[in-house]
Amino acid sequence: MVGSIEVAREAIRLSLTENRKAEEYYIEKLKAKGYKGVAIDFGGNLINSIPKIIEKALVASRKTGIINESHVHDGAVAGAVRDAIMQITPKAVGLNAGGKIAVARYEEHLAVSIFLSMGLVHLNEIIIGFGHRSIPND
Repeated sequence: MVGSIEVAREAIRLSLTENRKAEEYYIEKLKAKGYKGVAIDFGGNLINSIPKIIEKALVASRKTGIINESHVHDGAVAGAVRDAIMQITPKAVGLNAGGKIAVARYEEHLAVSIFLSMGLVHLNEIIIGFGHRSIPND
């Protein structure tokens, strides 16, 4: 049985993919196991980018069929992304960041992982944020 922990692992693994080719390959592996997944790259000042990050995750999740266009599904993705962002913001104030957001879903389990590098010039910190929500099956 697939539960929250397994979906969390898959979201984290997807967020760690090195490039678009690896990302596409991993998403196909997820599909073969019954999961849905998407990954989105982002960069810039993290604090100023929060609304854009949430929006990108929502649009990509809808576009790939991870969620339906409903306030319940939108709220689940937005809430999980916000949880992940809140875990990394204490280290992000005033810094630029670049990385990847991954959203994975299996039945009612939805997981979001944000993997990024943030810092100034060559002084970077590597960090992961994570969020999870339950949503009704389609």
